[in-house]
Amino acid sequence: MGKIRVLVVDDSVVIRKILSDVLSEDPDIEIAGVAANGRIALQKIPQVNPDLITLDIEMPELNGLETLEALRKDYPDLPVIMFSTLTERGAEATLDALSLGASDYVTKPSNIGKVSESFDRLRSKLVPKIKALVPRFGVPLVKSERVNIDASAKRAPFPPRPSGAHRVDIVTIGISTGGPNALADLLPVFRDDFPVPILIVQHMPPVFTKNLASRLDKKSALTVMEGFDGAILAPGTVWIAPGGLHMEVRKSGTDAVLAMNENPRENSCRPSVDVLFRSAVEVYGLNTLTVIMTGMGHDGYLGCEGVRESGGIVLAQDEASSVVWGMPGIVASSGLADEVLSLENLPSAIMRHVIKRRAKPLTVSAKESSS
Repeated sequence: MGKIRVLVVDDSVVIRKILSDVLSEDPDIEIAGVAANGRIALQKIPQVNPDLITLDIEMPELNGLETLEALRKDYPDLPVIMFSTLTERGAEATLDALSLGASDYVTKPSNIGKVSESFDRLRSKLVPKIKALVPRFGVPLVKSERVNIDASAKRAPFPPRPSGAHRVDIVTIGISTGGPNALADLLPVFRDDFPVPILIVQHMPPVFTKNLASRLDKKSALTVMEGFDGAILAPGTVWIAPGGLHMEVRKSGTDAVLAMNENPRENSCRPSVDVLFRSAVEVYGLNTLTVIMTGMGHDGYLGCEGVRESGGIVLAQDEASSVVWGMPGIVASSGLADEVLSLENLPSAIMRHVIKRRAKPLTVSAKESSS
């Protein structure tokens, strides 16, 4: 099995040098070539035959978005990781790039003058994404920081769910790589009379989550917002965990409210899916419906285990419709998922469980009705 060939596209000589040096250190990666702008990159692709491209957004002659749009016409399946700035403008451009077909993104080091810090950050953030997006490599299921995960181990069957008026009162979603586009397909299917709140952890940095919520709000009949302390959970409302903060559910009198904190990262993530799932079970118990979707790593595994142990329901996205089948894959492989479904079929499954034992029928959008 040959090395992963990466084409580095960036107008900064310093960034090209840093990326090339970091990636060349990995025994599974080699630099196929570099390009100072998108026009040169498009010319080089057939010459160097890369397995993956890292693509800057702001470049002269042909910027990253223009390059991506042109590239996707001839190379629809070539993985592309955008290299963006951690700013409002960078967040908007990154979400544009993802909607145009970029596979993932990494934010640029904030201070490239500190070369050692830049190297460390790129090793931890960029290299695993490259390996996850190149099919012949993939990313093996990793071990949790808190418990060893063996997806092949036989587990004792979960106790039968209690009979009676057990219904879904909260939907929680954990998602990462490929998430913005998946959520843009999922949420607009629901109408504004959706009878329970939806809470989402999407692995993204600050600024990015706010922009994502704004975009999804415009596309959906549901109200989509970035979470904040004290927000009261209500039907038909979607809350996305803010980048850099864990989001939890708490009980406040007769209300369920959101609480944010900067506690240590879990599974190297903040926000962490496990944190949200765990707190939802503490408040809603067996009335929790959890959905684990496309993403790298294992964040959400322990949370899904807690949901199943409480008697709640776990749905997982299938491999074929996931950009990376890490998070849902380990849940499915461990026997934690009640159902493993395509992205297309997830909305109807969620609605089927939510309307169960509810007197008022839940309507669906024309899109879902016609599918």
